[in-house]
Amino acid sequence: MIARTAYGLAERLPAPVRRALRAGAGWLISLPYRGRGRWCPVCGRESRCFAPFGKVRRPEARCVHCGALERHRLIWLYFKHATDLFDGRPKTMLHIAPEPCLGARIRERVGAGYLSADLRNPGAMVNFDIQSIPYPDASFDVIYCSHVLEHVADDRRAMRELRRVLRPDGWAILLVPVMPGASFEDASIVDPRDRLREYGDETHVRRYGRDYEERLREEGFHVRRSSASDVAGEAERRRMGLTAAAGDIYFCTRVPPATLR
Repeated sequence: MIARTAYGLAERLPAPVRRALRAGAGWLISLPYRGRGRWCPVCGRESRCFAPFGKVRRPEARCVHCGALERHRLIWLYFKHATDLFDGRPKTMLHIAPEPCLGARIRERVGAGYLSADLRNPGAMVNFDIQSIPYPDASFDVIYCSHVLEHVADDRRAMRELRRVLRPDGWAILLVPVMPGASFEDASIVDPRDRLREYGDETHVRRYGRDYEERLREEGFHVRRSSASDVAGEAERRRMGLTAAAGDIYFCTRVPPATLR
């Protein structure tokens, strides 16, 4: 009750005051992490270490300045060093389920061609279900969809839709949490506790394994898988906290990547 009352009072304050309060809270949270040793490529700021994150308190995971996790730091590096996303040329980009630490930064660099989308999040520019994307064929040069497909009932249909709206010479990065073993799903598993046990999260509807790459190929994508070692040396990976939790990058195209200009 006290927390709700305080939140309600805070929301009535002028916007500049709310921003100042948030900035002050962020400064207090980051105070114990002040120092050097870790560097976040997303916000470009240093800290003594990264903060723990998640239900199991994964160590060295979250940037205390911008909130970027391991996978966000890796994808930002990949965008900068392995793609043409930030080359300044006009392009259309569809960003599914925009992450707070990445959305505004990507939009600033891509410009007018950037479009963020989510099923329900009012913070996204448009709302729709990726199982039925309301845009014509070949609408986007770039698609970025991270940790979404594991929540989608028919991921195969969603993959086909993403491929449909991707331009023939475009590229997509489609990321999911990948676990050891083969992918597994069972439509009869609906209880959140059972999903947590079987899939690792109450909101997931499947668990992806190493065959995820083949799953993408079966829906028409050409796939190039990369890891943190492809974009950063060992010392850099340690400094940026690019641990195994960052996962792999799945770079997808409608034609073999070698034929793209």
